[in-house]
Amino acid sequence: MIDKTELSLKQIMEKIQDNATILIGGFGPAGQPAELIDALIERGVTGLTIVSNNAGNGDYGLARLLQTGAVKKIICSFPRQADSYVFDELYRAGKIELEVVPQGNLACRIQAAGMGLGAIYTPTGYGTLLAEGKETRHIHGKDYVLEYPIRADFALIKAHQGDRWGNLIYYKSARNFGPIMAMAADVTIAQVQSVVSLGELDPEVIVTPGIFVQHVVEVTE
Repeated sequence: MIDKTELSLKQIMEKIQDNATILIGGFGPAGQPAELIDALIERGVTGLTIVSNNAGNGDYGLARLLQTGAVKKIICSFPRQADSYVFDELYRAGKIELEVVPQGNLACRIQAAGMGLGAIYTPTGYGTLLAEGKETRHIHGKDYVLEYPIRADFALIKAHQGDRWGNLIYYKSARNFGPIMAMAADVTIAQVQSVVSLGELDPEVIVTPGIFVQHVVEVTE
């Protein structure tokens, strides 16, 4: 019997080792798997490469993970916001490496990994510092930059509901990045507000099929 809810959060996190590359879902605080991040902090791993939409807010969740010194590099679209002081201090002190990727490119590169593509051409970034040293092509009258997929060892995502097979549905903007990140990681760990019985999720509204999810953890409000 397939049951992806059988392990405890501590048992699941023991799979994550030093120097792992981890996709973290969410759109700022919306959809951020805060409890999974807290469990990752407790795990105490180091040398992580984190891929996320931004570099954390305030001093909780992703920002708190950065604050512990566990992250050596972050790949994101929005490293600086009004409350991104944790990342800002680390970056100015030379304690973290940054790779800035335009938001559309970030999504496309993650999606490319999930789809098994070798690389993609995108017009975004052409003629800017972000394209320096990268292959470019002129296709059908337009200039493009070659970008490579972003694949990870793990994905930590948040969904609204899931079942024991790992099928997931999301709540509004908390859906951002979660579905494509689940496809692009070797191991996807999803925290959900509730685990429902098989058949309770309408197949027509399931966003992430269970084939892309290895572990489901219920985290109640």
